[in-house]
Amino acid sequence: MTALEPLRVAVVSHVRHPIRPPFEGGLEAHSWHLVRALEARGHDVTLFAAGDSDPTFRIHPVLEEHYDRAFPWHRHHGTEALNRHVDAGFAQAARALLDGGFDVVHNNAMHRYPPRLARSRRVPMLSSLHVPPFDALQRAVHASDAPWSLFSVTSKRQRRSWWGDAAPAAARVVHNGIDPAAWPFRARGGGGVVWSGRIAPNKGTHLAAAAARIAGLPLTIHGPIEDRDYFDRLVRPELSGEVRYGGHLDGVALAAALGAADLFAFTPMWDEPFGLAAIEAMACGLPVAAFRSGAAAEVIGPEAGRYATPGDASALARAMRAAMGIDRMVPRRRVEARFTLGRMVDRYAALYREAIAAVGAPWADVEMPPVELRIAPPRLHAAE
Repeated sequence: MTALEPLRVAVVSHVRHPIRPPFEGGLEAHSWHLVRALEARGHDVTLFAAGDSDPTFRIHPVLEEHYDRAFPWHRHHGTEALNRHVDAGFAQAARALLDGGFDVVHNNAMHRYPPRLARSRRVPMLSSLHVPPFDALQRAVHASDAPWSLFSVTSKRQRRSWWGDAAPAAARVVHNGIDPAAWPFRARGGGGVVWSGRIAPNKGTHLAAAAARIAGLPLTIHGPIEDRDYFDRLVRPELSGEVRYGGHLDGVALAAALGAADLFAFTPMWDEPFGLAAIEAMACGLPVAAFRSGAAAEVIGPEAGRYATPGDASALARAMRAAMGIDRMVPRRRVEARFTLGRMVDRYAALYREAIAAVGAPWADVEMPPVELRIAPPRLHAAE
C-alpha cells in the first residue's frame, strides 16, 4: 500500500452486527481491522456500516442500527420483512457509493447490490467473500466479475466452493490476517482447552464440550451466544465440573485467556471458509484440535493441528490428546509466516491498484444480465 498515493476508500460492511469491539464474529473483526490498517497507511476511509458501529470511524450508516437487534437472524433470516429492511439500506448506500467520489470500494457486505453496481457502473471494487455461496449472492457474484470488479476469498477451499474448478480471473485467494502483537505468544499455558467463537449450531460448541469430557480435559468456552435456544438445549447441560462458559471477552482479555490454555478446540460444522478464531489462538501459541471441515486443515496445516471427522466427539478427544504434543512455537510461526494483517492488506492493495487501473480499459463484455440492479426504494425487495 505504501506504493500508492493516498486513496479515498469506501469499506462496505455487513450490517447484521455493529463494527466495533468486542466483535460478534470474524467478519466484524475483519472490517474493523481493515479500516484501521488503511487509515494507518494514510488513506481516507469511509465505513459503510450500521450506524451504531465504532464512532471513531467516519461512518456512512447503511442502517441506523444493526439489524440483529430488531430482526434477530435466527428468527428472521430469509423473511420478506428483513429483506426489505436491508435492501432499502443498501439501495441508499449504492447511491452514496456512486456519488461519493471514491477511488475504490472494498465490499465486505455479503449483499447482492454492491457487485452488481461495480459491474454495471464500472465502479472499481474488490468484493471479499467471507461465507460459503448462497442463492442471490452467488448469482450476483457469478454475473459481476470484470477487470475492475474483483473478488477475494479466504482459502483455496472457499474458491472451489464458489466456482468449482472454473474460477474466473477476477477471483483471488487472500488469507485473513491478524496483528500478531495483539495476540501475544506465551511459551507455557496453564492447562486445559479453550474454545472461542459465535455460539451457534454451525460452530459445534457442544461437541467441543463433549470431546473435552471424553479426553478428561478442562474446557472454557468464550464468545457471544448467537442462538439462545441452541445454547440452552445443547451447551448449557455441559456446563458443570470442568466445562465452563467464560463469557464474551474483548480482544485483550480473550488473548490472555487463549494464552493461558494449552490447546484450542476448533469445531466447525459447516463449510468453514477460513477460521479466524483458530489463527488467533495459534498466534498465542496454541496447537489446535479441529474438525476437518472446509478450510480448517488448509489454514491450520499439518504441523499445527490434529484432526477429526466432523461431529465425532470421540475422534476429537483423540485429536486433543495428540495435539497436546505439538510445540507452541509451531502454530505461532505459521501465523507469522502466512496470516498477518500487514500481509493481508498488502495483497488487498495490489488488487485495489489492479481494479483502479482496469476501470477505463476497453472490455467487450460489459453488459449486465437482463435483471437490472434496482436502486430506487419502492421495489427493492424484488431486486436480484
